[in-house]
Amino acid sequence: MSNICHITDLTTPGVEVFASLTEAQLRNRLDPANAIFIAESPKVIRVALDAGYTPVALLCEERHIAGDAADIIARCPDIPVFTGSREMLAGLTGYTLTRGVLCAMRRPQPAAVADILADARRVAVIDGVVDTTNIGAIFRSAAALGMDAVLLTPTSCDPLNRRAVRVSMGTVFQIPWTWLDGGYDMLNALGFKTVAMALRNNSVPLDSPVLSREPRLAIVLGTEGDGLADGAIKDADYVVTIPMCHGVDSLNVAAASAVAFYQLGVRS
Repeated sequence: MSNICHITDLTTPGVEVFASLTEAQLRNRLDPANAIFIAESPKVIRVALDAGYTPVALLCEERHIAGDAADIIARCPDIPVFTGSREMLAGLTGYTLTRGVLCAMRRPQPAAVADILADARRVAVIDGVVDTTNIGAIFRSAAALGMDAVLLTPTSCDPLNRRAVRVSMGTVFQIPWTWLDGGYDMLNALGFKTVAMALRNNSVPLDSPVLSREPRLAIVLGTEGDGLADGAIKDADYVVTIPMCHGVDSLNVAAASAVAFYQLGVRS
């Protein structure tokens, strides 16, 4: 195949997207039209392609050209496919490739909040969560457990971070999401009641019937350490807690999101 390029050293032109560029450089805020993200593993790459994302270049171990990456290469005949030994590619990227395949893809322009929420009944709002693993896990739960969309505050981790994408198992490509560029009053204006997940004296339990009766809910999840800011809690329509046992007062934000989404999500 003419688009296969065997890497002989770490300075091969074109591989810098997989090696020398940081996540911030890939995101390229100054030139959004040329911003890139990295999808890792054949399964995740296939999900991205199925969702319409545009591939730019592929990096894979030699043994995967006729193996796990064969169908992906066939789907992307016009992009370069860089290949080499497992050791060579680990030296290039700085880490051992998961399932031996990476794909650089074009980052889409963010959608408008109103467009994302036009037909949504349940939406997850991620406020200030910065851990890539948590972001990926929240997206996976949101997609599986009845959320129609995900919004993130600008203080949250980028969902198209390589590790977040991998942990999400590609669900960042399957559920609509965008950045929340205004306050929670924007959600109210679009017909949503906000649910702040927090432990307060005025909290209602997660299984309260009043929540399930609401036609449109935005479930707001806060940072890993301190949880939601006092202002976000104060402005919420509901403050909700997950009933717990054995004196435990909180869950990891990703675990809490799965419980909340299962209870409040729409699965029909």
